[in-house]
Amino acid sequence: MNNFLTVVSASVAVVLAIIASLPLLKPNHQLLSWRSPMADLVVKNAKIYTSDESLPFADSMAVRSGRVLRVGNYSSIKDMVGDGTKELDLMGKIVVPGFIDSHVHLISGGLQMARVELRGVSQKDEFVRRIKEAVRNANKGSWILGGGWNNDLWGGELPMASWVDDITPYNPVWLSRMDGHMGLANSVALKLAGITTSSEDPNGGTIVRFTSGEPTGLLIDSAMKLLLLSIPEVSVEERREALSRASNHALMRGVTTVVDVGRYFPGTSVKLSWDDFSDVYKWADSSGKMMIRVCLFFPLETWLQLHNLITKVGHTMSQWIYLGGVKAFADGSLGSNSALFYEPYADEPHNYGLQVIDNESLLNLTLASDRVGLQVAIHAIGDRANDLILDMYESVFSTNGVRDRRFRIEHAQHLAPETPARFGKLGIVASVQPEHLLDDAESATKKLGIDRAQKGSYLFRSLLASNGQLAFGSDWPVADINPLGGIKTAMKRIPPGWDIAWIPSETLSLNDALKAYTLSAARACFLDSDLGSLSPGKLADFVILSRDSWDDVVVEGSASIEATYVGGVQAYP
Repeated sequence: MNNFLTVVSASVAVVLAIIASLPLLKPNHQLLSWRSPMADLVVKNAKIYTSDESLPFADSMAVRSGRVLRVGNYSSIKDMVGDGTKELDLMGKIVVPGFIDSHVHLISGGLQMARVELRGVSQKDEFVRRIKEAVRNANKGSWILGGGWNNDLWGGELPMASWVDDITPYNPVWLSRMDGHMGLANSVALKLAGITTSSEDPNGGTIVRFTSGEPTGLLIDSAMKLLLLSIPEVSVEERREALSRASNHALMRGVTTVVDVGRYFPGTSVKLSWDDFSDVYKWADSSGKMMIRVCLFFPLETWLQLHNLITKVGHTMSQWIYLGGVKAFADGSLGSNSALFYEPYADEPHNYGLQVIDNESLLNLTLASDRVGLQVAIHAIGDRANDLILDMYESVFSTNGVRDRRFRIEHAQHLAPETPARFGKLGIVASVQPEHLLDDAESATKKLGIDRAQKGSYLFRSLLASNGQLAFGSDWPVADINPLGGIKTAMKRIPPGWDIAWIPSETLSLNDALKAYTLSAARACFLDSDLGSLSPGKLADFVILSRDSWDDVVVEGSASIEATYVGGVQAYP
């Protein structure tokens, strides 16, 4: 026993000697990371709207490596504060998840920012003046491009080539309407494109003519392709600059993710979306120049090309690029009198609108896309167009079987009385744009009549009440990227110059409107495991608002963007 105690005592002495010889260690929080990982960023003293029903509000949030670590009160997070942690004291300001714009033409919007801007022009003289100014700064023979005009703002008269022919004798002109479904060409451009009195209307499009048969200069939907082929393709450098401009604009508005449906309209080439993917998005991703996250949709006709790409690389190409699905058009737009309705337009009694693709082709392409697991999104604005797409989707479900598809209808602006319930029953996403109703409140009444417009336009609450899924967006550059404006519009529905709401029964709560720009928007494009709420494990994309009172936002529906963070890093200002 004595020998045993002697050995133990000696061993203890050796251990104590070794410990004594070691340098004293200062407490190092990183050594404790197995218990509580240290945060890169802690946001505190805030009013955080998480968009997560398990914890709707919090006052603090910890972020590490671009993702949310923990959300709660500061006492539950302070153990994650280490020597390298940046603490952001917001002094009561509101924080929301980064906004997701569910429908944009991102590069088109960036290009438009450098062209003739006709948005908001309310007089013919101002329309002409802006073209005249552009010609003054242009080389002889170069194209004058621009868009955003809305004839309803100056009383409804449609522009004609003669408006600008005298000031553009040596320059072809193409000016798209705000909705992208109609455009104005001058006589030089019409001549270049070979559009004459004897030209025939293509399927799904109209060459607007005088009674003599002579073109007025206006081209609707698929007729635009007769001219667009004559416009020189935008250079790669211009498109890359457009992405940068557009991304900065989005961040300024609190948008951290967009669903980009590309430079694809009726009449344009299906190649444009793929060219932008190769020349712009892949380049920006590989060179570290992406600033916002994008979910890309490609023309439905190219479904096989997209399927082959996804088979090789998967849906998630990087933290910035997600390959979403395919998109098509069923009809045109209300402003161009080409949205497809059951009843004729009040201002054109023989016009029911346009169906821009035949039913059989659309069904076959959708069936093929669905068989290989692609998400499908189809543009439909008129009540008849929406029902046609819902009928087709129902046929696809019965043919191809049950699965989680999240099929989408883009716009869903004017619906028949029973249609909202069908969205809920079939599980169809209504990808809608609140700001459009500000432009349409007056024109819908004129084009559809008061009764039809009141009963069927922008039925946001009816869709939600029927268990439909709402995803909000802008359709930029048709309307500006502006989620806070869209939220206010969804809550108030008060068009410019009005004192009362348009169809007040369809207003939404602040919570429902925010969800439509965050979690519901993420679900609508299969990104809800990473985006849409400030939940542990999700990407730390968030926005700081100017307000410190949630009640004020609820009542007034207004705020401004103070800062935008992407992956926990400040991206604006």
